[in-house]
Amino acid sequence: MHNYLDFEKPISDLEGKIHELRKLAEEDESIDTSDEIGRLEIRAREAMADIYAKLTPWQKTQVARHPQRPHFVDYASQLFEEFTPLAGDRKFAEDEAILAGLGRFRGEAVAVIGQEKGNDTKSRLKHNFGSARPEGYRKAIRVMEMADRFGLPVITLIDTAGAYPGIGAEERGQAEAIARSTEMCLNVRVPIVSVVLGEGGSGGAIAIATGDRVYMLEHAIYSVISPEGAASILWRDSTRAKEAASNMKITAEDLKAFGIIDGIIPEPMGGAHRDPQAVIARTGDVIASSLKELSAKPGDQLRKDRRQRYLNIGRQL
Repeated sequence: MHNYLDFEKPISDLEGKIHELRKLAEEDESIDTSDEIGRLEIRAREAMADIYAKLTPWQKTQVARHPQRPHFVDYASQLFEEFTPLAGDRKFAEDEAILAGLGRFRGEAVAVIGQEKGNDTKSRLKHNFGSARPEGYRKAIRVMEMADRFGLPVITLIDTAGAYPGIGAEERGQAEAIARSTEMCLNVRVPIVSVVLGEGGSGGAIAIATGDRVYMLEHAIYSVISPEGAASILWRDSTRAKEAASNMKITAEDLKAFGIIDGIIPEPMGGAHRDPQAVIARTGDVIASSLKELSAKPGDQLRKDRRQRYLNIGRQL
């Protein structure tokens, strides 16, 4: 069953009527509802196109967080062959908010790192809603070191509200782990292509998103803090998250204009959850194109250009 967002009520009403008519036709074959269904489908498509053509930043935030939006495991199963997850940071424990390992992408051996939120209560708890602890970032570092040693391109898929802020995580060096992971991204001499799938929240995202090429899905968001967190700090009122989202410049269009990302991957009408296979295929095409371009550069040049890219962002802003 499809989950509708609050601003999608016109679409929900029309698609609800379509469902009722189809059910009626199934129950009584003498009733022909095809013409009415056709008219309602046209109206539903038009309503969806109208709504999604003018989404506000807060509405895009809601789409980015949609519970049916495809997550890392969906991309991994469709894009990578022989994907073999690697567990543990060799220091403390396994963290399942970040999944990392080796696989093949269109015939080429690659290292893959991504955040997984889960898609039901059990898996969300297992993956801690995509909020990694220090050991998750140290696992990412271990995989990036391995990729650098064996000359494997790195693909990172970002979808997190932010790193886990719990006491235990802070005691085990959360900030240091994030900094080390970001440093490792800057130091490796292999291509890194990063894609923000849904939420790109704070240092928890940038720790694995400091790539040579960074892309966002059309309705993804990328920010230094969540809109709710920003509202709590600025106005001591988290209910003003909608206002914060509008002022924070968190959409793909904003970040492309600032030069922080390299491109925007179009989503199907109504969001990635409406046609996961299509958006995953498009993402794969963008990654393949970037890897082809980056593979022509020697490792030292990749590292130099990557470092300069991030130094330039501050100068441009």
